[in-house]
Amino acid sequence: MPLIVTVALSLALIVLWLLTHRYSGIDRDAQLYAFQALARLQPSLFADLYLQNDSQDRYTLFSPLYAGAIQLLGLRSAALALAASFMVAFLMAGWALARELFSREVAWLAVAALILIPGAYGGAGVFSYSDFDLTPRLPAQALVAWSLVFFFRGSRITSLAVAAAAMLVHPLMALPGLLLLICLWLPTWGGVTVMGAGILATLSLGALAFGVPGAARFMHVMDVSWLEIVRQRLFFLFLNHWSAADWKLNATPFVGLLITAGVIPEARLRKFCTAACLVGASGLAVALIASDVSPIAILLQGQAWRWVWITDFACILLLAPTLLTVWREPVCGPLLAMLILLGWTFSPLDGLACIVAAGLLWLLRTHISGRAVPYLRWAAYVLGAVIASWIIGASWVILHSAAAESGREPPLLTITRNIVGLDGVAALLIVLVWRWLNALRSVPMLLAAAAVLLATGLYVAPHSLDAINSVASPSLFTEFADWRAAIPPTSNVFLADRRDSGSFIWFTLNRPNYLSPNQSAGVVYSRETALEIRRRSSVLQPLVDPDWMVLDAWGGNRGARAQDKSSAIRPLTVDALLSVCGDSRLGFVIAKENLGFDPLRHDHDGVWKDWNLYDCRRVRQLRQPA
Repeated sequence: MPLIVTVALSLALIVLWLLTHRYSGIDRDAQLYAFQALARLQPSLFADLYLQNDSQDRYTLFSPLYAGAIQLLGLRSAALALAASFMVAFLMAGWALARELFSREVAWLAVAALILIPGAYGGAGVFSYSDFDLTPRLPAQALVAWSLVFFFRGSRITSLAVAAAAMLVHPLMALPGLLLLICLWLPTWGGVTVMGAGILATLSLGALAFGVPGAARFMHVMDVSWLEIVRQRLFFLFLNHWSAADWKLNATPFVGLLITAGVIPEARLRKFCTAACLVGASGLAVALIASDVSPIAILLQGQAWRWVWITDFACILLLAPTLLTVWREPVCGPLLAMLILLGWTFSPLDGLACIVAAGLLWLLRTHISGRAVPYLRWAAYVLGAVIASWIIGASWVILHSAAAESGREPPLLTITRNIVGLDGVAALLIVLVWRWLNALRSVPMLLAAAAVLLATGLYVAPHSLDAINSVASPSLFTEFADWRAAIPPTSNVFLADRRDSGSFIWFTLNRPNYLSPNQSAGVVYSRETALEIRRRSSVLQPLVDPDWMVLDAWGGNRGARAQDKSSAIRPLTVDALLSVCGDSRLGFVIAKENLGFDPLRHDHDGVWKDWNLYDCRRVRQLRQPA
């Protein structure tokens, strides 16, 4: 019987993940790492500005491993296979860790929470531990989680070795895991001492670099020009640019862990909560020093605010036992549990305010009179009724509106996915399925439930794992063989289309980018790259405003895009083409307009039909339209 229940619950987790996650393909940061891996196979791509100087590729073994997978499977298949494998490894580690800490039933709920709650952190919620994009963050997170499993199993040397292996994959993500292990290994006062000493040492270095003449050069402090480019492109690295919403987002797991530490009496769980809070808070302190005291390059590049991911992970892993414990509280248990759950799963409410209110209610519970208890229970019922009414209304709208992705997947699946994606719906389904499967005592019923869940998973999986975008599409690659033949392997190409982040040139033409939004993500690692990004954007001024000035486009630190100043691209004219081709580092320009100069026109049907490839060498020779 327990085996059948475990199988059914595991299948339910798979279905939950498939319904709440879609594989977007090689998108966002995944494009950077795919390009780095591709360059290992096509060395001519190292001519790209992103790889010419220092970049994050120099600090990881991920790229050569990824390149090997590309050789075996092809780029798109390798990206999907690796992303899915690392995500499974992470969730399996979450299950194994939860199983070491709790019962089997609670462990299932803990993994469901990891699937359901994104775990966003950083400025503008820039990262999430549940991102389903292939970057070294995925394997590093999985290795850190497994290192915690080994630690709680008593294999401390093995846990350190696994954490050290994670450092070889993604040092920025692995370091907080290693620090967490150290804090768990030491007495609490020892962890506080170590982390406090690290913060003081960082502060001393910052003060020294700022106050001692000549020290800035020795410590590689960013100069004004480099710093301003980094601030404009990667404003979320600077905590003084975080909005109130950013701080609330990053404060939520700390408050959640404080509640967990107060609710659950077990000593090792309390120490886990304390250590995770200590690591996350230390990371924020170091990041504040880097952004406000002295911008030492290695500190900004280290992005210590990322350490909050380990605080997020610990908090969400411990959420299920916290909820089950407070639910049994005789005075205000249901209201407490509902406030905490809504704080994590219902975005129309202020999540941090809900969790803080729950914490205050827990602290004051002993001072609540018996006469108030019925009113608190009624408050929980009313709140539940309001949320249920909101869910019913939103579901009704979804059922009676056109599917947003008509044609990409069956309409019924789209509707189901949209309803499950509503705030609170997935959490409610998790609780109902968990209670139902654990209450079943009939083997035939359990087998039937498992069969239905298996069939659902098999039906949904192909749609959830089918890449949404067409980046690195083999058919698109074949379609542009004539353009690749016309462009020398190391020649820089500029695409006059702001809809594309640079992936077309990298993955369809397999050529270096002259300038693209993704390419400018490396400005924090190299002053030379940053200054060249600025120079090239100046060259392109006749066509487009600087696309790396994200801070201005997002309206300073208000936390919401005020006006997309970089999205518009001006039509290509003869004067503009002559101007941009005046830079000898620009080899080719791709644009919709036909201005003469004997461009190579694309005649295939589709979105690229009648686009033109201009050879800047010919433009510079002719100087006039043909």
